[in-house]
Amino acid sequence: MNPKKSIVEKTFQGVFFVCGVLSIALVAGIAIYLIVSGIPAIAEVGPARFLLGQTWNAGKGEFGILPFILTSILGTLGALALGIPLGVFAAVYLSKFAGKRLARVIRSAVELLAGIPSVVYGLVGMIVLVPAVQRAFSLSSGATLLTASIVLSVMILPYIINVTSTALDAVPKEYEEGSLALGATETETYFRVSLHAARSGVAVAIIQGVGRALGEAMAIIMVSGNVANMPHPLGSVRFLTTAIVSEMSYAPYGSLHRNALFSIGLVLFVFIVLVNVVLSLVVRPKEA
Repeated sequence: MNPKKSIVEKTFQGVFFVCGVLSIALVAGIAIYLIVSGIPAIAEVGPARFLLGQTWNAGKGEFGILPFILTSILGTLGALALGIPLGVFAAVYLSKFAGKRLARVIRSAVELLAGIPSVVYGLVGMIVLVPAVQRAFSLSSGATLLTASIVLSVMILPYIINVTSTALDAVPKEYEEGSLALGATETETYFRVSLHAARSGVAVAIIQGVGRALGEAMAIIMVSGNVANMPHPLGSVRFLTTAIVSEMSYAPYGSLHRNALFSIGLVLFVFIVLVNVVLSLVVRPKEA
């Protein structure tokens, strides 16, 4: 082996190793910081009162985040209920039905959709969607859980479409040819064979969408009403992320209020970890 080539390879291996270790260290540092900052408030308030309490009122020392937890879960589920069918169908069309030129144009539009800042989604939702929901259901305000779910469903579409279409493109052609040879139609083949073969990629797309929906703050704070109510589809609500964003700026440093906001961040972080665990459990059997 060429000595110079060997040195270059070892150098790059060292750089990649350092980058990998640095990534692990950053995640570990975030986790440790959230635990150190969040556990004291949970311990002072009480785990049951903090996680199951239905009232959040910092002025009165009430820090119950059950409404935030349920709102985040229901809002994410609502976004998935709207986004998964549309995203999967769009991915199947791009991968199997659309011509190369049309698919290229649509993929560019999807990539542009992924690059739009969150605040722009929030502005469009606030100007267009909030009044529409208000008129449709005769509400005093259209800033509701339903509105937030619709906005989130649009925001997760690029993740679902891109990852699912890539997974479908990777399905061996022999699978589809065999299905067609047995008498199945193209539609039956694509939905029963190709999608089934690409199920790991579809699962990854969905989990990425869940992570995006759980972590979004700026857009939904503009369309959800940001009120600490128990969740209702047509009621104003507050998510875990928006609870942190809306109060962190005026929570006194070192106070129970500020520590409770860090505790919310810890709960959100645990949710994200659980999402990654589910991802591992879904993908590993396919890879084994």
